[in-house]
Amino acid sequence: MSDTRRTLLDALAAGPVSGPDLADRLGVSRAAVWKHVEALRDEGFGVESAGDGYVVTDVPEYGGPAIEYGLDADYDVEFHETLDSSNDRARDLAAEGASDVVVVARQQTASRGRKNREWSAPDGGVWMSLLVRPDEPPAYAPLYTLAMAVAVCDAAREAGVDAKIKWPNDVIVSEANDNSSGASASDGAIVNEVIDNSSDSAESDVADTPDNRGYRKLCGILTEMEGEADRVSWLVIGPGINVNLDPADLPEGATSVAAEAAPIERRAFVQRVLERFDELRDDLDTVLPAWRERADTLGRRVRVHTASGVVEGDAIDVEHPGTLVVRTNEGDTRVHAGDCEHLRPADGGR
Repeated sequence: MSDTRRTLLDALAAGPVSGPDLADRLGVSRAAVWKHVEALRDEGFGVESAGDGYVVTDVPEYGGPAIEYGLDADYDVEFHETLDSSNDRARDLAAEGASDVVVVARQQTASRGRKNREWSAPDGGVWMSLLVRPDEPPAYAPLYTLAMAVAVCDAAREAGVDAKIKWPNDVIVSEANDNSSGASASDGAIVNEVIDNSSDSAESDVADTPDNRGYRKLCGILTEMEGEADRVSWLVIGPGINVNLDPADLPEGATSVAAEAAPIERRAFVQRVLERFDELRDDLDTVLPAWRERADTLGRRVRVHTASGVVEGDAIDVEHPGTLVVRTNEGDTRVHAGDCEHLRPADGGR
């Protein structure tokens, strides 16, 4: 958002503010203040002029200014009614030199998940991609994806969902007393200096997994990176979250916040995800402990399909920067990337 829009929204969020005070803060005329306020009204805001100044009486359910209003994290919001892919748009912004921008789409027509599978992203979900430029080596990139998984998990929990994380970054609702047989991925291949450290998005792998997986999928995250040997150039972290979607409109094996709890205000949900991610981003040492506390994978019998073969055993830990430690008959094996299954009792799990 522009500096003027940011200052205006911050001032209005803090409470009643007079026209002259707004003019001073924005460095514009009183007439320009009126035009800015009218623009907010056109966006769906209720703004009234009371005795002590302008007061916001209503905020739109969704949209760029709605997300920016009261957001306690320093991110620009670029909102689209319809977009092919928020990750693709964020990559374009990265090429233009942008940073700390979140691209949000009401709906997407060519969303990408694991292995570039396309999937449906209708209105009702939260489809967004966050562009950041961390001053870290590429080895730290997976921590940012794990941080986003924690942020989504926490926002879902605050909305009343018993959310957990499946390695590395699928946010799920685990079924009680039932182990799962699903798939997620964290592909670390470097192609033309781009790392696709990704998990499939909220719906994209459902057709490839059994109906009775022992969990229902709420969110997946597609992370892409460009960098050099010693530093990250940019990261695009794209969660696809089933929020206010009707269960009848979801594939078998997927769920939504509305289905698990109740419909929620998406702007507030996005704000909470961004604010929680920002907290974790500022202190990367907190990411792994937070991830472990929310993990559904740790303590389970797992089978991980990697590029070099299958690893089967007990998932006992996740180490920096997101490596899964599996205790096998031959000893502890560290898995950096792969498709992870939570084994059911019939498959040798527990």
